[in-house]
Amino acid sequence: MGEEAREVGSSATSPRPSVTIGSSLISMINKLQDILAPVVSDKPQISLPQVAVVGSQSSGKSSVLESLVGRDFLPRGRDICTRRPLVLMLEYRAEEPGDEHTEWGEFRHLPGKRFYDFSAIRREIQAETDREAGLNKGVSDKQIRLKITSPNVLNMTLVDLPGITKVPVGDQPRDIEAMIRKMIMDYITQQNCIILAVSPANSDLATSDALQMAREADPNGFRTIGVITKLDIMDRGTDACNFLLGKVIPLKLGYVGVVNRSQEDINKNRGIAAALAYEEKFFNEHPVYSNLSDRCGMPQLARNLNQILEQHIKRVLPDLKARLNSQMVSVSKELQAYGQPLESKMAQGVVLLNILTKYCEAFAAMLEGKSQEMSTKELSGGARIHYILQSIFVKSLEGVDPCDDLTDDDIRTAIQNASGAKNALFVPEVPFEFLVRRQIARLLDPSCQCLHFVYDELVKISRACEVIELQRFPVLRKCLDEIVVNFLREGAKPALRMIENLIEMEVDYINTSHPRFIGGKKASELAMQQLKAQKGVTDVEGQTSRTVQAKTVMNGILPYQGSRPQLNNENPVSSGKLMSTISKHTAAFGSTRTWGIPSIFGSRTSAVQSGRRFGEQSHSESMPSTINLREPPSILRPTETTDNEAAEIIITKLLLQSYYDIVRKNMQDLVPKAIMHFLVNSTKQNLQTAFIQKLYRENMFDELLKEHDELVSKRKRNEKLFEVFKQSLQTLEKVEFDVSSQTSSLGTDFSVGLPRIPSTLPDLHKTSEIIQFTHHSFSMPYTTDTTA
Repeated sequence: MGEEAREVGSSATSPRPSVTIGSSLISMINKLQDILAPVVSDKPQISLPQVAVVGSQSSGKSSVLESLVGRDFLPRGRDICTRRPLVLMLEYRAEEPGDEHTEWGEFRHLPGKRFYDFSAIRREIQAETDREAGLNKGVSDKQIRLKITSPNVLNMTLVDLPGITKVPVGDQPRDIEAMIRKMIMDYITQQNCIILAVSPANSDLATSDALQMAREADPNGFRTIGVITKLDIMDRGTDACNFLLGKVIPLKLGYVGVVNRSQEDINKNRGIAAALAYEEKFFNEHPVYSNLSDRCGMPQLARNLNQILEQHIKRVLPDLKARLNSQMVSVSKELQAYGQPLESKMAQGVVLLNILTKYCEAFAAMLEGKSQEMSTKELSGGARIHYILQSIFVKSLEGVDPCDDLTDDDIRTAIQNASGAKNALFVPEVPFEFLVRRQIARLLDPSCQCLHFVYDELVKISRACEVIELQRFPVLRKCLDEIVVNFLREGAKPALRMIENLIEMEVDYINTSHPRFIGGKKASELAMQQLKAQKGVTDVEGQTSRTVQAKTVMNGILPYQGSRPQLNNENPVSSGKLMSTISKHTAAFGSTRTWGIPSIFGSRTSAVQSGRRFGEQSHSESMPSTINLREPPSILRPTETTDNEAAEIIITKLLLQSYYDIVRKNMQDLVPKAIMHFLVNSTKQNLQTAFIQKLYRENMFDELLKEHDELVSKRKRNEKLFEVFKQSLQTLEKVEFDVSSQTSSLGTDFSVGLPRIPSTLPDLHKTSEIIQFTHHSFSMPYTTDTTA
């Protein structure tokens, strides 16, 4: 490294940096910066090795950077000057005979334009800052990228970050300090970043903002190098020796002290070469710093930075290579998902047919449980349909009691209504058939609900079919969804008709000859057994009352005696009044007959004569009072249940339950079969045919296969990104080969105390094979298998 050391800003006859392996490493990183800059954002996933310059306002950051370059090119002022991150790539280029220009700068936002006047570079930095951050001290986190090529620089990449400020000025927000600190931390927390913490010697170094932030991002001090500026303006009798030796705040990479140009020097246009000469004289003549020559001076800082960055790059090279490989593979997969642009009708037809085939295969696979995306957390696809048919439909019917909505009074009323105006000798069939038909009809609603549940599941399955190519074509995706929904709706119609027919068949014909039907004889036997069991409980309670009743009959007293209505002799009713009342009711029914009374009691004359025959008085007071009947209510219900009626009720219930169970089992078997046949299996077998009939038309290709504008732009971006990663990996391979060859020939370790950063990604060897494979897979023409 001693051979490549030189004083920045020295004359043209000064020794120039020699091109070494380290120089090629840093130049390679600079090249990667150039390659990745157009496609990677300001906060890329791939962090390249670089040096971040951190310090407070007026700490001397700008002077340090200008001294490293050997030119005045940064904006100057009393207030905040660096308002956007400036990525400064220094690239050594040997001076060749006949060169008109040996130094120049290039901005990333002005590709192809070289600035030979460094004052113009300063103006462009200021103008670009104003364009993004405004004219009144605003701050932005968007980078400005500047590459300076010169024979008087060492290869390195530095990032000049805005100075830490406390009080907002101009258009700066109130939280300007927090904003700038966050911006700085975003850079220095990256493991590939070397922290250049700049602190002025004329302030309290123990409370330096730069050192505090560096400690937060790098607690062990492995990536931090301290720079103490303005050593020449410290109070007389004081020095920064303890800081330079690392006794106050130790850093693994140490400290370097430098002397900056004062504002007076800048105002008087004092050149950097003169400033470096003054710095060298100051350190040589100083009683303390003269003994710390390896820790003082701008040339020493340049050598240290160059060496540290080189060794840091060597250590992060495998991890950087692995990350680039990972990113390239990811981009390659995205490109495969986006597919190639479709130019011809033939290519469009092949792609469309391939998408339709894959979609139908994915639909069938989810129904049959053969999907590659099988879940281990919940039921999906065909398993959900099976659950609906068996665990919801079948088990729900098992829990239905056909008599749960029928009371004994309902059944007795139906039986009596079926008997008409006479008492039935046997249990009539009419109430049984009426009631069982009503219960069978109740099975229609759950059967139709089951059909709707399966329909909804099929719609969900169709929308869950992930065909990668389908993501490119939103119009095609929408058309497929509409066709599937309509196809399923049409498939549900015959299934619904079949279910309705099954219910109607069962309702229309009650097959009492079914071998599993209990029949009337068996039902009667079971009913008598139930009655006997019930009587066995009630007989004990009624035994006492029956004994008393028997004794009363033996004593000559009828059970009803004493309860019959008695004549009221104190208020007799005349026969004339009775006949008048009869005549009134007779007239109400429009007949001259007297309710058949003459056939029982005789005529009015005979009644009087009969009364006289028995010696009764003929006057009206000797007749009984009128008996008035209670009018029947509008709704009649049976009152008391006899033993015969109780037996009829039990028999009817047994017959209902027996026949309902037969029909229920039929429905449990036939309804799932109807749904599977007419809806599920029909969809699985005929969906692709429906797609081809409705979509595979040449005049529809352009509309169906129209891509999102966003997808087109993403494809172009990823194509460019893929080429960038490929070039980067090829560059890394070449440098890695050079490093390994040089290391094996020297047999030495160039370690400067930097820790080895563990790789978070697998070390991918044989990078060229991976590049060739991914490039081959991407560059292959879009082909599809149409044999399916």
